[in-house]
Amino acid sequence: MKKTIMKALVATALFSSSILGQVGSAEAAAAAKPAAPIMRDNLAKYGLVKDVELPVTVTAGGLSYTLEKIMIFDAKSKDAQALAKQYGYDLDGAQYFIWTKITVENKGGNVVQRNIKDLSAKWRLNFGDLSKGEASAAMPGKLDDSVNNKDALWTWVLKPGQKLSTYQGFRYTGDINYFKLSVDCKGQFVSKYIVEPKA
Repeated sequence: MKKTIMKALVATALFSSSILGQVGSAEAAAAAKPAAPIMRDNLAKYGLVKDVELPVTVTAGGLSYTLEKIMIFDAKSKDAQALAKQYGYDLDGAQYFIWTKITVENKGGNVVQRNIKDLSAKWRLNFGDLSKGEASAAMPGKLDDSVNNKDALWTWVLKPGQKLSTYQGFRYTGDINYFKLSVDCKGQFVSKYIVEPKA
C-alpha cells in the first residue's frame, strides 16, 4: 500500500513539474520579443540606395577597416552641433558632419599609424566628384592629444595583431551622388562601393 501511495505521489509530482515547465517555456517564449533592427546608416535620407549592407570591410596592406555605422548630419543640425560641442570639433563651415563607428585591425607584420610620424590618411570616404568629393577627417579638439581614443579618433597606432573599435567624425561639403570606401596602406589601394554612382 505504501509503495502504491509513493508511486502515485511521484507520478503526480512529475506531472506537475512537467506542466509548470511547459507554462514557463510558453511564458518565456511570449516574453521574448524580436530584437529591433540596428540602424546602421541614414543614407536613404540623401537618396542613396545601398548596393551592400553595413558593416563593410575593406583591407589593404594588412590594414583591415570595417565601417560599422555611418550617419550624415547637416552641420547645423542638433546632432552635429551636440557632437561638435562634446568632442570639440570645428565644423569650419562644412555642409555636412559625418559620424562613423569603425573597427580597424592591423593584420600585417609592421606598425600602422596616423600621427606626426605618418600623416597620410589610411582610409577615405567619397561621395561626389573626384576633385572635391572626399570627406576630410575632423579633429576632436578636446581629445587631439590622445592616441587610439575609443570615443572620437584622431591619432592612432596599431601594432601587428592590434584591433581598435572607435568613432570618427568627418566634414564634407559637396554633392552626395554615391558612397565609396577606400583603404590605402603600405602601397596597396583597395576601394569598395557601398552605393554605386547613379547612371
